Amino acid sequence: MFEEVKKNFGFGCMRLPMKDGEVDEAHFNEMIDAFIGAGFNYFDTAHGYLDGKSEIAIGRCLAGRYPRDKFILTNKLTDDYFACEDEIRPFFESQLKVCGVEYFDFYLMHAQRKAIYEYFKKNHAYEHALEFKKEGKIKHFGISFHDRAEVLEEILTEYPQIEVVQIQLNYVDFDDPAVQSKKCYDVCRKFNKPIIVMEPVKGGNLVNLPTDARKYLDEVRKESGASYASYAMRFAAGFDGIFMTLSGMSNMEQMRDNISYMTDFKPLGEAELAAIGKVCEVFKQMNLIPCTACRYCTAGCPKNISIPDLFACMNTKKIYNDWNADYYYNKIHSAEGNRASDCIGCGKCEKSCPQHLPVRQLLKDVAREFEGK
Repeated sequence: MFEEVKKNFGFGCMRLPMKDGEVDEAHFNEMIDAFIGAGFNYFDTAHGYLDGKSEIAIGRCLAGRYPRDKFILTNKLTDDYFACEDEIRPFFESQLKVCGVEYFDFYLMHAQRKAIYEYFKKNHAYEHALEFKKEGKIKHFGISFHDRAEVLEEILTEYPQIEVVQIQLNYVDFDDPAVQSKKCYDVCRKFNKPIIVMEPVKGGNLVNLPTDARKYLDEVRKESGASYASYAMRFAAGFDGIFMTLSGMSNMEQMRDNISYMTDFKPLGEAELAAIGKVCEVFKQMNLIPCTACRYCTAGCPKNISIPDLFACMNTKKIYNDWNADYYYNKIHSAEGNRASDCIGCGKCEKSCPQHLPVRQLLKDVAREFEGK
C-alpha cells in the first residue's frame, strides 16, 4: 500500500528553521535537498503550522523547486478554519493554491477527538474529503487523532473509508493513561489501518533528557555514539504497521542525524529497550508537564500567554533547579499582562490541547512557582 512513498521517515513541517519571525527559506531549501537526496520524499504540513507560514514555505521551497512526482505531500483540514460546511471547499482549494500543487497525496481530518469529530460530522467534512478524492484532488484520505481509544474505534467503525491514521506515539506516552498511545495503536491494528507516527520525540523532550535519564541511554550508546533522538525515533518506527514516522526538524544537524539511522533502519534491540524503560521511570518520578509545544493552545488565548514556553520553564526548574528557568520566565517568555497569573480561566487552551492537559491548573502552579501567587 502507498507504493509511491519511499521509506518510513517523514519531514514534519511544524518546526521549521526560522529567521526574524519568518521561515528561513535558504536553510529549509538545504534541508529539503538533503532529505530528498537521501531517498526520502514524505512531507507533512497543516495550515495552522507556523500560522500559515509552513504551507507558504512548502509552496516556495518544495513545490516551487521540485517536480510534483518527486515528493509526497500531506495536508489537513482543521476545525478552526471553517465555520460552516460551505467554507470547507474554498479553504481546501486555498490550501492547494498556497502549497503550489494540484492535489495532496494524503489529506487528513486534523486533530480528531470526540467534540471535533462531532463538529466534522455536523458539517459533513468527511464526505467533502471523500468527494475531493473522487475528483483526484487527494489520493488518500485519513485522520490525525488525539483522544481515547474508544473514540478512535468509533470513528474507524463509522468511516471505514479511512485509509491511514496519524497518532502520537513515543516511549514516554506509550502506556500513559491520558494519551493512550498503545491502546490507539492497538485499535489501528485491529482495523488494519497503516499508522503515521507524530511526536515520536515528544516535542524535543526526549532529546533534552534529565541527567538521571541520560545515564541509562549512555550505557548502551558508548560504542555507537547514537543521539538520544535516535532511540526515540527507532522506538516509534519499530512497531508492526507503522507506515511513516514524522520528525519535526528545524536545522540541518537534526536532518543529518535522522538520515544517518533512518536510511538503513533497524529497530531497537533488547538492551536498548531495557534502557528506554528505565528512562520512562525517571520521567514518571519527576512529574514533568507533558507538553509537546505544539502551540495549539496559544492561538486562541485572549491574554496571549505563551503557555508552552512557561511550561518549559517549569520543567527546566524541576530538572535543573537553577537560576536559568527564572531568568527565562521573567525576562524572555512573560511580561506584564501575559504572565501565568494573568490567565482568566476561559478554557480555550484546554479544548485545543492534544495532550488533554489541565492547562488552567498548571498555569496556577507555574504562577505559584515563579511569581509566588
